[in-house]
Amino acid sequence: MNKAELIDAIATETGLAKKDVDAALKSFVNVVSDTLQKKDKVQLIGFGTFETAERAARTGRNPATKETIKIAASTQVKFKAGAALKEKVNTKPAKAAKKTKKK
Repeated sequence: MNKAELIDAIATETGLAKKDVDAALKSFVNVVSDTLQKKDKVQLIGFGTFETAERAARTGRNPATKETIKIAASTQVKFKAGAALKEKVNTKPAKAAKKTKKK
């Protein structure tokens, strides 16, 4: 699912206008990004937690040339799924009702 499909799905489920859903989604992404930039975490109970982790500098190897390279330290974003999300993902979806043909 891409961003446009996500906006369509949320608009359909909530009855909100697509432009309102788009604005809310952009705001959500901005707030989460700004919070993570400050090294804080965003916890959505039942859904999951977004947080950062520091990665130390290290040496790596260029697979094409086999040359050793230095990889700089960096901050990475981690997401840990919540219990409700894990349960939903691991539950088989209900079967759709069969459509009957009218003659």
